[in-house]
Amino acid sequence: MGKSGIGVGSASIVLVFAVLCLTVFSLITFVVAGNEKSLVDARTEMVKGYYDADTLAELILMDILAANADIGGEIPGEIPDEIRGVAINKGTDEKSGKDTVYFFCDISESKALYVNVALGNDFFDILSWRMYDRSEWETDDSINVWTGE
Repeated sequence: MGKSGIGVGSASIVLVFAVLCLTVFSLITFVVAGNEKSLVDARTEMVKGYYDADTLAELILMDILAANADIGGEIPGEIPDEIRGVAINKGTDEKSGKDTVYFFCDISESKALYVNVALGNDFFDILSWRMYDRSEWETDDSINVWTGE
């Protein structure tokens, strides 16, 4: 009669298969961890850039108020065209008729912090303080879409 059961050869094949599976799973885990680290690093840079831009915007607003105080509260007065390396644009709010200034503080190559404030004597009203996407939107015309005709 022949021998029954699992032999040494069958156990070796199962062991090799198990080691191979563990190796593949560990490589997949390693690749996924590297991708997650890249995402975390990108997000960290974006958050750091935002708070750096936010700090710069606050310093610019303080400089604008100081310039306003130096000229006796006359708005738009002699507010410089550039403060701390950032171009300052002057305008008028359409709704209130107040004098405004707006500027962009860079967050990254494609994003900026847009700040728009209405100025008054010794104060300012924040009209807009938001992240602005500087990248240009391009339509994708590569797919022929049925237009209904």
